[in-house]
Amino acid sequence: MQHTPTQGPKLDAVSLNQVLTHIFQRNDEVASHGRRGTPVCIWGTHGLGKTEIVKDFATSRGWHFAYCAPAQFEEMGDLHGIPTIHDRTPGESNSGDEYTVFAPPEWVPTAKGPGILLLDDINRADDRILRGIMQLLQNFEMFSWQLPEQWQIVATANPEGGDYSVTPMDDAMLTRMLHFTLTFDAKAWAKWATKAGVDPRGIAFVLNYPETVTGKRTTPRTLVHFFEQIQGIKNLKAEVALVATLAAACLDETTVAAFVTFINDELAELLHPEDILNAKSPKDWQKRFGELAKGKNGGKRVDRISAICTRLFLYVTAETYCEQADHSNNFVEFLMQESIPNDLRGSLMMDLRRHDSAAAKNLLKNKKLAKLLFEKL
Repeated sequence: MQHTPTQGPKLDAVSLNQVLTHIFQRNDEVASHGRRGTPVCIWGTHGLGKTEIVKDFATSRGWHFAYCAPAQFEEMGDLHGIPTIHDRTPGESNSGDEYTVFAPPEWVPTAKGPGILLLDDINRADDRILRGIMQLLQNFEMFSWQLPEQWQIVATANPEGGDYSVTPMDDAMLTRMLHFTLTFDAKAWAKWATKAGVDPRGIAFVLNYPETVTGKRTTPRTLVHFFEQIQGIKNLKAEVALVATLAAACLDETTVAAFVTFINDELAELLHPEDILNAKSPKDWQKRFGELAKGKNGGKRVDRISAICTRLFLYVTAETYCEQADHSNNFVEFLMQESIPNDLRGSLMMDLRRHDSAAAKNLLKNKKLAKLLFEKL
């Protein structure tokens, strides 16, 4: 990943959601005492999903969501609205009681919150527009309109430096916001991708080759574009030339090469969580798991084992997961495989214990598993 300057602490998507929840709750408490809360600015390189994270935060909670791209503004009227003349005594000419009012832009929210106003790519706006936004960040209002109650302001921004065409924000503007830098985390991305219905083969690839997400041409966004294009191709190996062409259209050369290797090594067919949990017998998946867990030179492929464990965790903690009678025994049978490193096994179990899903916790209620923990951990 290329080096870029950062603003505020670095957070992955999961941690950022937790922090936003706290900030917005505190902002509402502050507002209840007649003061305004503090806007948030999320920094990060292109394609990380900053905009989608904010939008998903709002929609998943049933909040209103309003989108604004200040870079599209050419004049202050785009921010304030259009001035019109209001006549207190219509029909009377030259009465002298006319005055100017502003009709707010269409993107300005009018319904009571909770809601989020997103100022997307804020530092790609012209400096004059940025100066005009300062009042909005300070008071949650312009002279011509104000945000309704229980609305939050979130901005996104690209790092300042030679890689991006951005307008520097001075200290007066920066100090009006809380700043965080979004970073890429393969597991956090896989959690989102599983919920979003991204091709499971693509998720398996990212979990096995997280280093290919360079932040240049290969970003979470371009990977999703690519995975959408191959989702209808059942046999990737049989169509490897087409797959490579589609990959080269949006990804770095190194990522294309890694994905072709991923296909040729038949890693695209990593064990699916359903293969393990719904198996009539462990023999249905143990041979394949043994092949995947062992590299060509006989060494243990912890990266592949970790990818399978992560996908299993995401599957059983998803809102759509439906627990079946045999799932607990099959889950325990998988965890008892000797090739799974003890630290990886313990990490998976601790993650399940910390999760608020009752179905996920039920998978751990097994005497064999308790004995295994006592002996190995």
